[in-house]
Amino acid sequence: MGLTMVEKILARTSGSARVRAGDNIQAKPDFVVAYDFPGYTDVIFQQMKNDFGITQVAEPKRFALFIDHMVPAITTQEEDLHQNTRDWGAANQVPVFERKGIGHQVAAELGYATPGAFVVHFDGHISQLGTFGTLALGVRRHLLEAFVNDHIRLPVPHTTRIDLVGEMPPGVMARDVFHHIVRVLGAASCRFQVLEFGGEAVQQMGIDARQTLTCLAMFTGAISAIINPDDITLPYAKARARIDIEPVYSDADAVYAARHTIDISGLQPIVVVPPSPANTRDLSDHLGLPVQVGYLGSCASGRIEDLRAAAQVLRGRQVHPGFQLHVVPTSQEIMRAAAAEGLLTDLIAAGAFISSPSCDYCFGRIGVMTAGQRAVSTGTLNVKGRMGSTDSDIYIVNAMAVAAAAIEGRIADPRDYL
Repeated sequence: MGLTMVEKILARTSGSARVRAGDNIQAKPDFVVAYDFPGYTDVIFQQMKNDFGITQVAEPKRFALFIDHMVPAITTQEEDLHQNTRDWGAANQVPVFERKGIGHQVAAELGYATPGAFVVHFDGHISQLGTFGTLALGVRRHLLEAFVNDHIRLPVPHTTRIDLVGEMPPGVMARDVFHHIVRVLGAASCRFQVLEFGGEAVQQMGIDARQTLTCLAMFTGAISAIINPDDITLPYAKARARIDIEPVYSDADAVYAARHTIDISGLQPIVVVPPSPANTRDLSDHLGLPVQVGYLGSCASGRIEDLRAAAQVLRGRQVHPGFQLHVVPTSQEIMRAAAAEGLLTDLIAAGAFISSPSCDYCFGRIGVMTAGQRAVSTGTLNVKGRMGSTDSDIYIVNAMAVAAAAIEGRIADPRDYL
């Protein structure tokens, strides 16, 4: 029987000729990446020195750090954290990437999303590197192990294959497709597994849309997601790759934990209602609900495809009086491209507030809501208190729906503006 991409990648990184889902192995990550955050990287740095006597990592090129939260710092404690990260990086000859954007996106731009590579982080949204055929796992409890050893212990995860078929209808984006998957399969349907996306609909998607799919894998219970490399992703990834390894592909007769085929041709825009990312509903059932805030950004959105979609809806129109529309491109590279294309000009002319790339809007550090307010958001979560008051509500929608709501001051159907 054949092998999945996940099994092939972990066989190589564990020095084995062949591994199967369920095997317990020790594998050497090609890259260990993290963003600095209180209680995570600062604690890891201390433990390395105090508990293990390690003052310098053995292979600095395998490591990368990102400063993408609390940017810019608003307290001395925040700047102390960032300076600690800079100092540790300099002492260990580990690159620290600061103010370049959200680390998961920047990691792909900087070549850590090498097809066939194995990457670990403590944050599960690193799964979006799977867009490029990279196995990227969030190993929150075991990232210290990756900093102090060259191998980590893990069971080889099972893979569930999802084939998407049909054509994406107007007004529907990858965000809607993913939440439809959650609606069809369930929020715990793929626990501790890796999602492998394929099918004709995925082949028709660009890189941005695929990154949205793979970024959100955790909301099915999965630990990551992956897509077989193709003519769309390989040129991007290979041109930036930091290591020279061969891409891998799942065999035609690979053994999966489950296989699902989902037709997206009849899909309509979706809203995920508070207070859970599992509450998928049709947007049409919530039209007219007043909203006061819009957020377009996060590691799951804010790329060129999303900015184009929002600009298409907003071009020549105005944000509703009193509505706050925050647009945060995912990286500096994307922000430059959006500026060159005139998208930022269109969004600003409509009344959007454009901010430099960071994670701060998504996790509620800035742009917070007060009690009774509602937001439409392309952020990652809609749990209580995510964007301010625990008495505010977040409705997750696609980028076009954020723009439509900004025009009307209420949840609106973006198809009316296309």
